[in-house]
Amino acid sequence: FRSIAGLTLVLHSLDAARPFELSLQRLDRMAGLGTLSAGMAHEIKNAMVAVKTFLDLLLQGKQDPQLAVIVQRELDRINAMVTRMLRFSSPSRDRYTTLHLHALLEQSLGLVQPQLDTQKVTVDRTLAAAPDAVCGDSYQLEQVFLNLFFNALDAMGSHGRLRVATEAVPAGPGGLPDTDAVRVTVQDSGVGIAPENLARLFEPFFTTKPEGTGLGLPITQRIIQEHRGVIRVDSRPGEGAAFHVLLPVATPAELAP
Repeated sequence: FRSIAGLTLVLHSLDAARPFELSLQRLDRMAGLGTLSAGMAHEIKNAMVAVKTFLDLLLQGKQDPQLAVIVQRELDRINAMVTRMLRFSSPSRDRYTTLHLHALLEQSLGLVQPQLDTQKVTVDRTLAAAPDAVCGDSYQLEQVFLNLFFNALDAMGSHGRLRVATEAVPAGPGGLPDTDAVRVTVQDSGVGIAPENLARLFEPFFTTKPEGTGLGLPITQRIIQEHRGVIRVDSRPGEGAAFHVLLPVATPAELAP
C-alpha cells in the first residue's frame, strides 16, 4: 500500500478469492441437491403409497380397469420426479397445460380413498369455483393435494371429517394481488396446530411427527409458488386446521387450444 497526505490506498488481489467463491458455489449446489433429493424421496414415497394400495387390490382379484390406469399414472409421476431430480431443476413451464381443479381434486381424493375408508373419514365436497381452470403441471398439483390430504389423515385419526371446497376469488385483498384466483380449502377435524408451530410449518425438515420428514409442506409451498400461487393456514388447537391454496385462473390465452 501507499500513503499520501494521510490517504491510505490498499490494493488486494482478488485472484485468491476466486477459488474460495467457486468452492462456496459448489457447496451451495451440493446442499441444494441434498434438499432436492430429500424432497424427491418424499414425493416418491407418497406416490408409492398409492401404487402399493392399488396393486394390492389388483392382486386380490378386483378386476377394475381403472385401477391399472391409476397405477400407470402414478408410475409416470414417479418417472417425471426422478427425471426432474436428475436435471436438478424445477419443472419447465413447457409442461404446463390447462387443468380443471375439480377433476384433479376428485382424482387425488380417489388416490387416498382406501385410507379414507380404513379410517372411516367422511368427506364433504363443496366444489363451487367457476371457472376452475388453471394453468399448471398436473403431476405437481396432484402432489400438493396428496400432501394436504395425507397431513389431514394423520391429524384426524379415525372417524374424522375432511372438507374439500373451492371458490372463485377476485383479485385484490384476500386473494392474489393482480389476478382472479381459485381458492382450494382442505380442512380437517383433527387436533389442530400449536400456535408456536404455525410460523414454522413451511420450514424444510421441521416436523412434529415422530416419523415425519418435515418435507411435505415445504414441497407443497414450493410447487404452489412455482404456479404463481400462495398457501395459507388457519388453525386452533383442538379445532383442526384449514389450508387455503390460491392459484391464478387460467387466462384466455392459456385456455386457447
